[in-house]
Amino acid sequence: MKLNQLSDNQGATKNRKRIGRGIGSGTGKTGGRGVKGQKSRSGVSLLGFEGGQMPLFRRLPKRGFNNIFRKKYAEINIGRLQKAVDAGTINAKELVDQKSLRASGLIKGSVDGIRILAKGELKTKLNIEADGASTAAIEAVKKAGGELTVKVKAVEPAKTGKRTERRIAAAEKRAARFAK
Repeated sequence: MKLNQLSDNQGATKNRKRIGRGIGSGTGKTGGRGVKGQKSRSGVSLLGFEGGQMPLFRRLPKRGFNNIFRKKYAEINIGRLQKAVDAGTINAKELVDQKSLRASGLIKGSVDGIRILAKGELKTKLNIEADGASTAAIEAVKKAGGELTVKVKAVEPAKTGKRTERRIAAAEKRAARFAK
């Protein structure tokens, strides 16, 4: 057998249907679309149309919203930090921040900041700077002999009022909690 003698089995391939090539072809004139009517014309979109009945997507209630000001944080567990230190991708003597974590490959994509969480165990003394951290993570880092500083963004009051005063008080409370 030679390469030029190879061929598909009988009926394995089928020629495509050539639509709209004259009445004698069997698929000419209306091109398989039937006669007249909305669906025989171009530019028709009947997706979701239920014959005049209120469509399902309009019968169901709307829920939720997308907050355009939401920040996206990369969550990193201390166990993952320990693995990176053991592998040698993070230098334990230098400051561990967003820049160093991106260089080590623990953070990928665009993020607004990092949050440290307490899953796993940390044995190495690390100096960490993050945008947020759980209290358990802060305790675990201190227990290992390291330091975890949390950057707290100051709230600038745009106007005065009870709501603004409550926000400022909450920000000061957060800052005091992380300063311990």
